Amino acid sequence: MSPGIIGKKIGMTQVFRPDGQVVPVTLVKAGPCVVTQRKTPAKDGYDAIQLGLVEYARKANKPMAGHYKKSGADGVKFVREFKLRPGTGDLKAGDRILVDQFKPQDKVDVTGVSKGRGFAGVMKRHGFGGGDATHGSMFHRAPGSIGASSYPSRVFPGTRMPGQMGDAQVTVRNLEVIEVDAEDNVLMVKGAVPGPNGAYVIVRRARR
Repeated sequence: MSPGIIGKKIGMTQVFRPDGQVVPVTLVKAGPCVVTQRKTPAKDGYDAIQLGLVEYARKANKPMAGHYKKSGADGVKFVREFKLRPGTGDLKAGDRILVDQFKPQDKVDVTGVSKGRGFAGVMKRHGFGGGDATHGSMFHRAPGSIGASSYPSRVFPGTRMPGQMGDAQVTVRNLEVIEVDAEDNVLMVKGAVPGPNGAYVIVRRARR
């Protein structure tokens, strides 16, 4: 049993449960993936697999072509590593990982890169309330005090300030698998996952 799978976000839609409840879901084209390398405690110091998403034939440089040749992984573009836990199973280079390894009602953690929003102020980026919107206020969308002169006489690291918003790795935990389409390699999970449509996402079995 694989600890996870790599996929691409297709988009969001909604489905109806048998009792009529509407459930928002995200469609993820998960796999097929191939194990490109098996790392062992004896050789590498930890137990993990390197998983590659098979998409289309692409020309790799000589070092990576030799690396993929060992496992017979042709057309691999996106590669990520998954740590193995006791009882995960004996996976080896060349094994294929398909979406049918997941079942409805399974819990998964989905990791992706959120949409980039560019440079944003504190009201948009952190939800600050801002100042009075009255004439003569001169304090509308400013962050306010970031560090007094007497104490602490400096700006503490981590102070919420304007800056780059989004374009960061985000993990959404404990999403429920609603449906699995093994024929089209589509995984349907409840709720939203980070990133725009077409972005790569990593689906791991929930740890909590």
